[in-house]
Amino acid sequence: MNYPQIQFSDRSEIDLYQLQELFNNAAFWAKGRSIEDLGIAITNSNPVITIWDRELLIGFARATSDGIYRATIWDVVIHPDYRGTGLGSKLVETILSHPHVRRVERVYLMTTHQQEFYEKIGFQTNATTTMVLHNQSQLEEFSVTEVQLQESLGG
Repeated sequence: MNYPQIQFSDRSEIDLYQLQELFNNAAFWAKGRSIEDLGIAITNSNPVITIWDRELLIGFARATSDGIYRATIWDVVIHPDYRGTGLGSKLVETILSHPHVRRVERVYLMTTHQQEFYEKIGFQTNATTTMVLHNQSQLEEFSVTEVQLQESLGG
């Protein structure tokens, strides 16, 4: 087996079908994501990092960031056959060293079962700032006109 190669990815080089398969096989939280939605997520992420063993996608992670104050790491996944090799840590470290993330004041991520893994990299549990809005469709009745009116009134 060749040692897998970690590379910063040009978004156009990512095989979305392989990515979908990796998520379906290795990430319970990302099963069933559509090719179209994966493409949108990648388009709106920087950096996007992949790990390949020859032509096989075996690792993936992405981040979103304003480049200075806040960033969030998303979708960190390693193929089950390659876990325990240090590739997951290297994947996260590669994101953290990327020019669009390395100067960021605060980097967030969400994880369900891997807190210990991320603590080893330096992340800390943060119970004070996490909030979530599950579905924005409930906000549709709050129209753009109302927002513009509030802004013009100084609210």
